Amino acid sequence: MEKNTEGPNLKRDIHRILELIEHVQKTGEVTSPKLVALQKILQSEFFDAVREVYETVYDIVDIEGSPEVRASATAKATVAAFAAAEGHAHPRIVELPKTDQGLGFNVMGGKEQNSPIYISRIIPGGVADRHGGLKRGDQLIAVNGVNVESECHERAVDLLKSAQGTVRLVVRYTPRLLDEMERRFERQRRRLNQPSPGPVPTVRR
Repeated sequence: MEKNTEGPNLKRDIHRILELIEHVQKTGEVTSPKLVALQKILQSEFFDAVREVYETVYDIVDIEGSPEVRASATAKATVAAFAAAEGHAHPRIVELPKTDQGLGFNVMGGKEQNSPIYISRIIPGGVADRHGGLKRGDQLIAVNGVNVESECHERAVDLLKSAQGTVRLVVRYTPRLLDEMERRFERQRRRLNQPSPGPVPTVRR
């Protein structure tokens, strides 16, 4: 049996569902207020963001098995991404072409610093700056399908450096957390630079 490698076409399916909802509303077959609520959800920007993240994860998730198993794993990964973003901006996809000059941004943070990994600087004139999709303060969630939320700084940098062609990033905008992290690092730097007190002289009696 030939393996079906075609990914989900959720946009088409959602469009069809909306058509059916409009049809039953016009004919009066169904008058439930829940149907109107469902229609609003399917047409919302948030739902569109969920669909985009789901389709992206589906394309890159490394799971062997039936389409049902793959879909289940993708759904769990998508829910995890949005659950982690609760109270913050929702995850979004940014694709950048890798060039000889790199991707045009710097990152800071990592597991060894008890911190997420953040985009700390967009290099003026670089790829990220010209593309415009990435922001200083974006938390880096995944690089080409590899989750980096619990990774050390070096691992994230290695993934970014070794990536080729078009690099697909999953990020979410949390500038306040980046500002707090930078303030924490600055306090640590000041403590390290403070001269240690000299020995207390003893007084002979």
